[in-house]
Amino acid sequence: MRIAVLGGGPAGLYFALLMKKANPAHDITTFDRNEADNTFGWGIVFSDKTMDGFREADEKVVNEIEANFHHWDDIDVHFKGRKITSGGHGFCGIARLKLQEIFQKRCAELGVKMVWKTEITDPDVYAKDYDLVIGADGVFSTVRGKHEAHFNPRIDLRTCRFIWLGTKKKLDAFTFAFKETEWGWFNLHAYRFNEEMSTFIVETPEPTWERAGLDKMEPAEAIAFCEKLFADLLDGHSLISNARHLRGSAVWLKFNRVLCERWYKDNIVLIGDAAHTAHFAIGSGTKLAMEDAISLVKVLNSTEGTVPERLARYQAEREVEALKLQSAARNRMTWFEDIDRYVSMEPEQLAFSLLTASQRVGHANQKLRDPKYVESVDRWFAQKSGLPAALDKPPVPPMFTPFKLRGMTLQNRVVVSPMCTYSATDGLPGDFHFQHYTARGLGGAALVMTEMTCIAPDARITPGCTGIWNDAQQAGWKRIVDFVHANSGAKMAMQIGHAGRKGSTKLAWDGIDQPLDSGNWPLIAPSPLPYIKGVSQVPREMTRADMDKVKADFVAATKRADAAGFDMVEFHAAHGYLISEFISPLTNQRSDDYGGSLENRCKYPLEVFKAMREVLPADKPMSVRISAHDWVPGGITPNDAAQVAKLFKDAGADIVHVSSGQVSKDEQPVYGRMFQVPFSDKIRNELHVPTIAVGNIYEADHVNTIIAAGRADLCAIARPHLSDPAWTLHAAAEQGYADVNWPKQYIGAKVQLERNLERAAQLAMNA
Repeated sequence: MRIAVLGGGPAGLYFALLMKKANPAHDITTFDRNEADNTFGWGIVFSDKTMDGFREADEKVVNEIEANFHHWDDIDVHFKGRKITSGGHGFCGIARLKLQEIFQKRCAELGVKMVWKTEITDPDVYAKDYDLVIGADGVFSTVRGKHEAHFNPRIDLRTCRFIWLGTKKKLDAFTFAFKETEWGWFNLHAYRFNEEMSTFIVETPEPTWERAGLDKMEPAEAIAFCEKLFADLLDGHSLISNARHLRGSAVWLKFNRVLCERWYKDNIVLIGDAAHTAHFAIGSGTKLAMEDAISLVKVLNSTEGTVPERLARYQAEREVEALKLQSAARNRMTWFEDIDRYVSMEPEQLAFSLLTASQRVGHANQKLRDPKYVESVDRWFAQKSGLPAALDKPPVPPMFTPFKLRGMTLQNRVVVSPMCTYSATDGLPGDFHFQHYTARGLGGAALVMTEMTCIAPDARITPGCTGIWNDAQQAGWKRIVDFVHANSGAKMAMQIGHAGRKGSTKLAWDGIDQPLDSGNWPLIAPSPLPYIKGVSQVPREMTRADMDKVKADFVAATKRADAAGFDMVEFHAAHGYLISEFISPLTNQRSDDYGGSLENRCKYPLEVFKAMREVLPADKPMSVRISAHDWVPGGITPNDAAQVAKLFKDAGADIVHVSSGQVSKDEQPVYGRMFQVPFSDKIRNELHVPTIAVGNIYEADHVNTIIAAGRADLCAIARPHLSDPAWTLHAAAEQGYADVNWPKQYIGAKVQLERNLERAAQLAMNA
């Protein structure tokens, strides 16, 4: 093949040398606008695992990199006069210019032609003369720009400003530092990349940057500002810029997050930053580009399919990994953008929050890397939770620390999430409910929540939903609560709600959200809008009389829940049910005092909540469940949700249960592990209110990480508790944590489980 590589950075050169190595008959030329020794930035970071992958592709390049890199294992986090160190990370840094030299030398050895100081204005010119054109010209790609409509790049210009500098200060670890100024907080990302130099990136939210006057400073002034700000880390060394061509505030950049819908067009294909970017907070931009090159070379030199078919396979393979890394990079990037959210934390928690911000590395992985560091975090967190210092035995895992709300103390941080079972008759909890809830009450979770329990017959989702509107139902619930209290340390919470426009439907397994074939009851809602247009029943718009009746029913249900012995009540204001329908602009189109602004839309929900709180004893906590994102344009956003949570906090909510979605059938949620946890994080740390996180949390490691990092105070586990009522007890055994209360009748099983797990661990170690 005759190939033109447009862009002489790491992506283009690495592709060229690998392609030429794979088949010396390929005629490959690289073109770049700059001189051979002209490169922006200072150092590049690779993990040990990444280097192993590169070795398979071309060992000679890796040998050259290893002869010129600086390796380290530690990450240092400097905050409020403290330094927190975590080890075992395994990174190497290399000068960007040195990496370029290695690639250029290897290209020359293999016979790749390199053309410098050549402007690339039209990739189509090359596409006519070459069999294949590689767009490797970076984040501001001319190649991508020429066919922007086809490639369809999603470009997100981020909110922080950063300046990329170097220094001769030899840092011993990857260094994060945080400095408070009269204008706001500044962040530092710094690391050594050879025996003499370190990269030094200073970052801050744009409003802070402007308040500090950096938008009006020349580069020399800005550098002096940064030297003074981080003088304690520089030890008298100066900061250096290699962006000599930039003037004024242009030396401060904003990150462009890029991901293209399509990565190829005819015989043109994008790699590296031209196709996607990953924020420097996880140091994976060059890694992604080089792995693109490896993948593209493999598919191009295969014999399967035409060239366009191979390019499609390349995108399919690489897009998955790019999305994973972009997601991780986005998580950590937004952590720094929202730094004001975390600076009230103590250094131990802020450091752990930062180290796990990508959500790719959690408590268990950190423990493998540096057991002593994680032990120190766990001891700190246990003491913060009120446990006495016990240096003679391993610390309590974060998920098994106690938590107190008003007069209720939970023995750990695990909640059995509310899950509808659709198994009641006339709202009455029966034998199934007794078995279901008591089994989970004995299973080790600290708090067992009921499914949404309805306030009236016409408030149900389905005919199988439970209720709390009469004496028989109250007695049925009391039987369950009394058993759990008598036989375990678990607490019980009742979630109380009204289905609104989502009511009068079939049991989930008979047709979820589908109207009943017969026996439908009339529905009410804030506005006469059906849940599924043309399918669902159209609800009647609520009058003030309707509101008064519903409020009275909520109050009566709260009194009954208290009389049944529940330790806590949750107000269900999420998932598109009646109260949620008032809050979301998608479902509330009223023109009176209960519609319009967010404050007006929350007026009735707050009125009901306050009335419930008034009749609940002062020592019993009350939570509210909200949908933090409607996942529909024009619906509730996370920023709106923070305002909603604040209104409920001010009204007396003790804890906010943060969920999302199920308000509209047009929703397009972005699923993934712990996908709703960022919403909990935002509400908890911006409003300083306790939260319950929920949503695809299914591992003990998830819970330990979320709790220790301060992203929530409790974790609600749903489906795992359906398959394993004793999920929490099993999680304790798997972590080697024996100091957990099993039912005395099951102690024999505890001993055997712990023995079996210990034996399996020993066999794995000896394998």
